[in-house]
Amino acid sequence: MEIERKFLIKHLPGPLAEYPCHQIEQAYLCTDPVVRVRRQDGDYILTYKGRGMLSREEYNLPLTQTGYLHLLGKADGNVITKKRYVIPLSSGWKAELDIFEGKFDGLRLVEVEFPDEDAANGFAAPDWFGEEVTYSGAYHNSVLSSLDRFDPAAYPNPCLSI
Repeated sequence: MEIERKFLIKHLPGPLAEYPCHQIEQAYLCTDPVVRVRRQDGDYILTYKGRGMLSREEYNLPLTQTGYLHLLGKADGNVITKKRYVIPLSSGWKAELDIFEGKFDGLRLVEVEFPDEDAANGFAAPDWFGEEVTYSGAYHNSVLSSLDRFDPAAYPNPCLSI
């Protein structure tokens, strides 16, 4: 089960070089239900995600590089690339700040994962978090993968550059 809240950001939380960073490339074989392939650094993963906003089923299976490349060639829509910074929060949770690249350059989102819905509902976002978009399907990567182009006006985010 994946339980997470997602936000736009007001401003970056200091120099990003201070935090661990992962390079991510992902594409979608299906968007309903979500079936995704992802390369994160040197790991390859096939993911199934059920329906939902705050919480939904999620299953991850390891792939080989060969398997990943084979499935990547069968994906529909856009391949999404982004850098993910893992930022510890004073609350003890970890923020995952995604800085999108390529076709979605300019989009910045932050997610926080929780062990249960009570913890998620009790979370107080730090001041650098902006508008909450947990319940907006427009910010799901699976939806972004189907867009013809990125329109920053459709995805307001005051922090458009590093």
